[in-house]
Amino acid sequence: MRCPYCGDLESKVVDSRRSDDGGSIRRRRECIACQRRFTTYETVESMPIIVVKRNGTRQNFDRNKLCKSMVHAFDKRQVEIEVLDRIAMEIEQSIQNSLEREVSTDKLGEMVLARLKPLDEVAYIRFASVYRQFQDVSGFIREINQYLEEK
Repeated sequence: MRCPYCGDLESKVVDSRRSDDGGSIRRRRECIACQRRFTTYETVESMPIIVVKRNGTRQNFDRNKLCKSMVHAFDKRQVEIEVLDRIAMEIEQSIQNSLEREVSTDKLGEMVLARLKPLDEVAYIRFASVYRQFQDVSGFIREINQYLEEK
């Protein structure tokens, strides 16, 4: 870290504290050359996740949009919103950990379905019907039969 006073590159950390929001670390440093102190903040760099839609357009990942789609699947079903928030955060974290900067809606949908399956079978089928774009009743029947075979 370059000293803001003398420009020297050598400094030592005197004190480290977590910031109030928990998203960064505040460090008090002392320059080895001039002995003056200065403060730096360390944060995790997160790259934006880009969602590639079926029509080829790209847009930024929106966790709220993902939660909203799951809320629709759980319409009139018993689930706490915190559970859906946790699922959305898990999916976002999983994508971040994969180091992929782009994710297709197909992959995103499969990740949601994998988490909804053990949670609620009706919500799973509802989400699958929108995600897999069922055109008629036979699509529902195929999905339900596949669900029952895997169960």
